[in-house]
Amino acid sequence: MLKKDIIPTSKGDLEITFLTHGSLMMSWGGLIIYVDPIAEGGPDYRKLPKADFLLLTHDHYDHLDTEVVDILKKPGTEILYNMKCAPKCPGGAVMRNGETRTAHGITVEAVPAYNIKHMRAPGQPFHPKGEGNGYIVTFGDKRVYLAGDTENIPEMKALKN
Repeated sequence: MLKKDIIPTSKGDLEITFLTHGSLMMSWGGLIIYVDPIAEGGPDYRKLPKADFLLLTHDHYDHLDTEVVDILKKPGTEILYNMKCAPKCPGGAVMRNGETRTAHGITVEAVPAYNIKHMRAPGQPFHPKGEGNGYIVTFGDKRVYLAGDTENIPEMKALKN
């Protein structure tokens, strides 16, 4: 059984389902939104609803599984991601940190997600600043922060509402 949280909003309940690792499914107002869907450790995506939105934080294997994306897509699925996801998952829209898009009554803001301590090598962060996205998604009167792969960065501390 998948674990779910229900958050009341001014325009109906938001249901958030944990799938695996950084993968979530959100249902709100008849829309289905997936975040970073991956097969490893996750459910059988063929048994889940198709996506209206896919939000991909970055291109690492544990956050972007192109086979799962293909399973979840339907005509009209909107895919939002960072620049490095584009070659692996064509047909989406690149969002850079600080950009905002609105569709189906949902506002999506791309915010920074990066490492300041965890390094591949000295001076080379595992997740460099400016590459990965976190997202703030607005559902009615509620804003949900999807951090992506990040640390306690100054931009996170500065978030409001």
